[in-house]
Amino acid sequence: MRIVLRLPTGIRPAIYETIAHRRLVKQKTDDDRMTTLPESTPRTPRDHSGMLLASLVLAVLSWLGLYQLVTTERPLVGPRFIFFLLLMVAVACTVIPFVRYLNVRFTPVHRPLPSSGVIVRQGVWVGLFVVMCAWLQIPRVLTLPIALFLAMALVVVEIFLRSRELAHEREVG
Repeated sequence: MRIVLRLPTGIRPAIYETIAHRRLVKQKTDDDRMTTLPESTPRTPRDHSGMLLASLVLAVLSWLGLYQLVTTERPLVGPRFIFFLLLMVAVACTVIPFVRYLNVRFTPVHRPLPSSGVIVRQGVWVGLFVVMCAWLQIPRVLTLPIALFLAMALVVVEIFLRSRELAHEREVG
């Protein structure tokens, strides 16, 4: 069986491959067999675009606030609380585009993409993990086994929540 890829004009092959893995169309080949070939249109929900824009703005603002806090304030109780709050927002908003990419990349084609709420929640898990590690580093009790246990606990909670969401989507849909 021979698969023929026809690249649209103006799209480089590397970009085509990253876009193409999302949608499949059926086209006939020369020997009249049906073959699945990628289509060149990505599927991006509208709420993902807004989420990415908001996370970019919040990440920049929180990293700037964190820089300002670290360079101008003494580490007392109030600024320490603000530090952890800004750290969580900065890390969560910074990883949201990467979390979205992983969700787009590993979601099967026949399933809809996760909502922006799921992607934000997964980004918040990463931010919470970083804040917990930073908090445990203050009294110098953070070790590799503790960090791995915290990460594993958050991953298990997310798997549980996501599996319940998928089961509910199957019941409704």
